[in-house]
Amino acid sequence: MSLVSSTPLLQAARANGYAVTAFNVHTLEMLQAVVEAATELNAPVILQSTMGTVKHLGADYIVTAARVAASKTHVPVALHLDHCHEFEMIVQCIRAGYTSIMIDASMKPFAENVADTKRIVELAAAIGINVEAELGKVGGVEDDITVEDHEATLADPDECAQFVAATGVATLAPAIGTAHGIYKGEPNIDFDRIGRIASRVKVPLVLHGGSGIPEEQVKRAIALGMAKMNVATELRIVFSDAIKKVFADNPAVDDPRHYLKPAKDALREAAKEKIRMCGAVGRAVDHVS
Repeated sequence: MSLVSSTPLLQAARANGYAVTAFNVHTLEMLQAVVEAATELNAPVILQSTMGTVKHLGADYIVTAARVAASKTHVPVALHLDHCHEFEMIVQCIRAGYTSIMIDASMKPFAENVADTKRIVELAAAIGINVEAELGKVGGVEDDITVEDHEATLADPDECAQFVAATGVATLAPAIGTAHGIYKGEPNIDFDRIGRIASRVKVPLVLHGGSGIPEEQVKRAIALGMAKMNVATELRIVFSDAIKKVFADNPAVDDPRHYLKPAKDALREAAKEKIRMCGAVGRAVDHVS
């Protein structure tokens, strides 16, 4: 298949009570492992790259690798730019072939967030790619974006409705108590807030900070209207730990294939666990034309 827009994937997920898992990838092996996991489970999937990864690898390299991976599977694969606040990079990624873009102007006042998001929605509309935006401030660290606990704010349900109506954005990531990174304790998710936002907003909702959320909480959030769950930190840890184990067992290893393959295998299994958790197993059938 070709890379697809994430909009129909997420609309189907919200309508049918599951979530599409979106995985941040930073290497070819990570990208391959995620698509292989989705293929094994017959599930739609979203590949994501951060601004830092785009700067590290290059948008064209990422798109080319994602297109090849998508061509080798029967499941729908989207490619998403995560948490981007630079207009120039958004344009670069759209031109390169990304099929989904997140404009993150959540640090700005509401009116400026609306204006910035609407600008990207109008830009993306002509080529039918998804646009995601954020309201409130999700705490934690995502690449080079840090939001301290005292700066994190939860999304207001009425503002969410106003925001979607004013911007026409296809997907919304409201801050509801999750955080980027690994939780130090039990996540403090405001499930009542999710329900109130979902009752006012009909577009698919996005759960940021999906690493380490207990399964029962993930399923509860999805039942309330979350249609996409982002996973980043857990994948990096699984991948890195597998490499560390190879060197701990055999410090003389000098062939990258000998430590990247175990890392890829471990990541594939971790990705499958998240796909199952989101209820997306077998859901590729929702997108067969």
